Amino acid sequence: MFENLSDRLERSFKILKGEGKITEINVAETLKDVRRALLDADVNYKVAKTFTDTVKKKALGMNVLTAVKPGQLMVKLVHDELAELMGGEAKEIDLGGHPAVIMMAGLNGAGKTTMSGKLAKLLKDKRNKKPLLAACDTFRPAAMEQLRVLAEQVQVPIYMEEGAKDPVQVALNAIQEAKAKGYDVVIVDTAGRQSIDEELMQQAENIKAAINPNETLLVVDAMTGQDAVNTAKTFNERLEIDGVILTKLDGDSRGGAALSIRTVVDKPIKFIGTGEKMEALDVFHPDRMADRILGMGDVVSLVERAQEQFDLEEAKRLEKKIAKNKFDFNDFLGQIQQIKKMGNIKDLASMIPGVGKAIKDVDIDDNAFKSIEAIIYSMTPKERTNPSILDQSRRRRIAKGSGTDIQEVNRLIKQFEQMRKMMKMISGNNMANMAKMAGMMGKMKGMPGMPGMPKF
Repeated sequence: MFENLSDRLERSFKILKGEGKITEINVAETLKDVRRALLDADVNYKVAKTFTDTVKKKALGMNVLTAVKPGQLMVKLVHDELAELMGGEAKEIDLGGHPAVIMMAGLNGAGKTTMSGKLAKLLKDKRNKKPLLAACDTFRPAAMEQLRVLAEQVQVPIYMEEGAKDPVQVALNAIQEAKAKGYDVVIVDTAGRQSIDEELMQQAENIKAAINPNETLLVVDAMTGQDAVNTAKTFNERLEIDGVILTKLDGDSRGGAALSIRTVVDKPIKFIGTGEKMEALDVFHPDRMADRILGMGDVVSLVERAQEQFDLEEAKRLEKKIAKNKFDFNDFLGQIQQIKKMGNIKDLASMIPGVGKAIKDVDIDDNAFKSIEAIIYSMTPKERTNPSILDQSRRRRIAKGSGTDIQEVNRLIKQFEQMRKMMKMISGNNMANMAKMAGMMGKMKGMPGMPGMPKF
């Protein structure tokens, strides 16, 4: 995410390294490079120029701050302006009404139907809502089936009328269904096209006029760069959208859409898709994204994801086991499952300040724990509970059963024992938090492909 832009900005700031103070000459040289970096990231030209002009004006007006190094001051100014460029602060969606109605719009291929399912899951799991998915894409029958499959996957009810031709009536019927059965949010998945045409826009306008949604969210593909911005502009002119969901941001090394869309369309980015899993939909925080673009990580989001998977009762149970040195492979496996639920492993690691740059060229597979899990699953219940009985004969059997070799099994058991000793040592020090952190750090050391770390 934004890897090329981050590298270019870092090189731009090096122009000021060693300078004693801010001058018009060194600021102009730095910002000329910053503007090139933004344009290479597919940021709208007018947006890039306005951005650098604003930063230059602020930088030259703050040259009295002699206690701050010029390079540090420029990073701070660029950070604040990037955050402002992307909207300044996170924008909530309107969930008022009985039910609240959210209309999803966009072109085919942007991920609109998938985002409908992801949004339903987010509202159910994080906002304690009872959403109903409404299959109103009568133009593409496969879209209804896709939404039905997604609804089952996220365990959310769906309203659909097979063979229906009038999407407006289907949407209205879905809202009535929600009122009758007590659902408090209706997410209306509308039709898309390969490109914008009059039929698509008229149908979207008709649906919006009939259902009067709380929110009209446009789903756009971040990887299409300025095409995404142009799509948003056209939809907004016809539909007056309330916000944007950017998809495939995890695969976009340029990120121009995220940096341009707020200024060009004057509508906030409300959510971003960060992966293929149904959990991979995040509220968009401009300040946190600015942190990540400038290589500062995003610890707040990392902690929030950890808290979503954190179970207080489970932590207390583990605390007691760790204090008695009874932490076993079943517990270890459970912790791995929690980390996997937090999202893409490389994305998680990049949220730690300084780590993103170190691992940018490292291929960390989402199946990084696959061989570890295979080894543990090849153990008997007794062996998982009592690691001390794992003699060489048992280890050879486990290696054969897991498709690994004896060295890998030995390495895992050794690291597990080291981790268990470390956790025992800190067991008296606020274990409700420290056990979780120790477990996470211990397992992160075992991630395959990380430079200088053991490979499983």
